[in-house]
Amino acid sequence: MDEKFTIFNMFSMLGGLAFFLYGMNVMSTGLEKLTGGKLEIALKKMTSNIFKSILLGMGITIAIQSSSALTVMLVGLVNSGIMTLEQTVGVCFGSNVGTTFTAWILSLAGLEGDNFFIKMLKPESFSPLIALAGIIMIMVCKKNKKKDMGRIMVGFAVLMTGMTVMGDAMEPLANSEKFQSILTAFENPFLGVLVGAGFTGIIQSSAGSIAILQTFSIAGTMTNGMALPIIMGLNIGTCVTALISSIGVKTNAKRVACIHVLINTLGTVVLLPVALILQYVLDFGPLSSTANAFSIAVMHSIFNVAITIMFMPFAKQLCKASRFLIKDKDGDGEDSDTIVIDPILLKTPAVAVQACRSASIKMADLTKETILEALDVLRDFSEERAEEIARKEDIIDGHEDKLNSYLLKISKSSITGNDSRSVSKMMHCVGNFERISDHAVNLVESAREMHEKGIYLSSECSDEIAVLTEAIAENITRAFEAYNNNDLSAAHKVEPLEEVVDSLSTELKNRHIRRLQNDECTVELGYIFQDILTNLERVSDHCSNIAGCLIETDEKTTLHAYLHDIKENDENFRREYRAYAEAYFAKLNAKA
Repeated sequence: MDEKFTIFNMFSMLGGLAFFLYGMNVMSTGLEKLTGGKLEIALKKMTSNIFKSILLGMGITIAIQSSSALTVMLVGLVNSGIMTLEQTVGVCFGSNVGTTFTAWILSLAGLEGDNFFIKMLKPESFSPLIALAGIIMIMVCKKNKKKDMGRIMVGFAVLMTGMTVMGDAMEPLANSEKFQSILTAFENPFLGVLVGAGFTGIIQSSAGSIAILQTFSIAGTMTNGMALPIIMGLNIGTCVTALISSIGVKTNAKRVACIHVLINTLGTVVLLPVALILQYVLDFGPLSSTANAFSIAVMHSIFNVAITIMFMPFAKQLCKASRFLIKDKDGDGEDSDTIVIDPILLKTPAVAVQACRSASIKMADLTKETILEALDVLRDFSEERAEEIARKEDIIDGHEDKLNSYLLKISKSSITGNDSRSVSKMMHCVGNFERISDHAVNLVESAREMHEKGIYLSSECSDEIAVLTEAIAENITRAFEAYNNNDLSAAHKVEPLEEVVDSLSTELKNRHIRRLQNDECTVELGYIFQDILTNLERVSDHCSNIAGCLIETDEKTTLHAYLHDIKENDENFRREYRAYAEAYFAKLNAKA
């Protein structure tokens, strides 16, 4: 090495890179928390066409400052069945374009001029002020959202400090003949692509690679023609993170990483020869000019925009190519009732929360379907349907285990207050879903016992049960719709009907006791009838628990306080209770 560039300069450069990557990580984590589950919601809703997908990919990558994080997120969402492979292609295009934003920010360091406003645009001028504001927000603010904003600002300042440290460490290389001789090796464009891809693959950050390339340009010995192949290579290298995240996932999720690799590799294969023709055949002047931070940002943007324009019409063909390269395997096709929540999403807890929300809604739908089928089997027993209910109950048990385990891991992550409440709500509700499915099986067992013994409830008793099950079916529908739509107005209607169910159950018990006293029913049937009533009451209780959990969490009250208040002071509750009671007791008396 030239004597002007010592080992301490190398230490400084590595330290600057560490600051840069740490600042990037802090920013990315803070931005993910700030956006909450809106990322996953946006990904699901805004991928209806390729143009929306591209804009969405750009926006999210700029927001979280990491195309790799977005691609990993896509792998997890496809593996969980939340997104389709086709929906991810446009997002991948957009993430490539969005990642160029970092290079533009870093290029501000190259601004020259004595004007106050030009000086203030330089990162080393404004980043200390951002750091100070961020620290004040972290120390003074009470709300977590504002603290997260402060962390993002500090992360940005650390990132910029790292960039400045790297730049200062590289300045002695401007006059180093040995360094200039090393750079001549990069006149070989294929070596440039390999170095760019290899280095980015190692540090797993295209932004970090661009930052180092822009820092190297300070020496003034690199041309744009030498820098462009390195830029193309780092685009390929950024796929390494997605490839690592695709290990052990389902085939379709592997194809997301494959598409990302295809886009960037094919882009290089097509555009590198074009760049070489422009430079060596047509003698295109800008490629022979000295590279700087600004020109590197321009080339980075042109390359990513160009491959997006080129391959955008071939989105379907990219999906076909990924399916050709990665074949389906046995076991990829899963039961439509199965839920998968990819552990990859734990890297973005806010998205993981929304993925759990989608999975819990699927569990809720299956539970509702199971209990309503059980109510039908109670009236008309069928062994085939009874076995199907038992199968679904096993699936629901598995869902509860998976969801609770996953939600517990999320709760240990750094998440926002809203996400924490969502996790708490889900943990309570999935337990109620599972117990409702248990009662569905118990009801089927009662029906099976009567069927096998050839004993049946009297027509009067069956009619009474039919009125009770109708009320419970209505309450099930209300409670589950309240959960799925997060609808508090629907949740508030559950408790009045639950009170009516309790009153109906008490009336049915009294009538049954009279039948036993008059020898109109056997003791054996009496036990079965009691079991049926008990399970039906428990189902309604769990519906009340689900609705109460929504109200308790969102209205920040306790379930006990809520129930006491509405029963003592809420005229709407009393009015709805009277309306339900009159309707269902009229049906009950009509059956008598």
